[in-house]
Amino acid sequence: MKQVYSSKKIGGYLLAFFLLFGIVTVASSSAQAQWQRDRRDDRYERRDDRYDRNRNRNYGYENARQQGYSYGLNVGSADAQRGQSYNPQRSKYWRNATEGYNSSYGNKGQYKQVFRDAFEQGYREGFQRYGGNRGRNRGGIFNRFPW
Repeated sequence: MKQVYSSKKIGGYLLAFFLLFGIVTVASSSAQAQWQRDRRDDRYERRDDRYDRNRNRNYGYENARQQGYSYGLNVGSADAQRGQSYNPQRSKYWRNATEGYNSSYGNKGQYKQVFRDAFEQGYREGFQRYGGNRGRNRGGIFNRFPW
């Protein structure tokens, strides 16, 4: 009887040992796999960060084009309606060229260049839209444009 009890006791210890050994092994391999996934995720996150920065820059330049064109169109139209001469550089918006700028867009100098180019295009179109008609009505003096 004592021998049966002893063998059951030893069997119980062996079962507990192997169960504990299995749990430790699985936990260890799971932690290793998690560490590898974390490293891989970090690489993807860094890649995503670079993508986001590039996307922000592209969005920033598109924003600069839209902002510059819109401001230029409005200022050019207003100048023509007031009978002023063609001069987009007179505007504070052209001089500053930072309307709508955000540091996440990247290089401020490049943003300004894109803004100014778009501003001049919008200014030209706004000035032509209102300046041509107004000039003809004022005795045929409508050749005020530098183009």
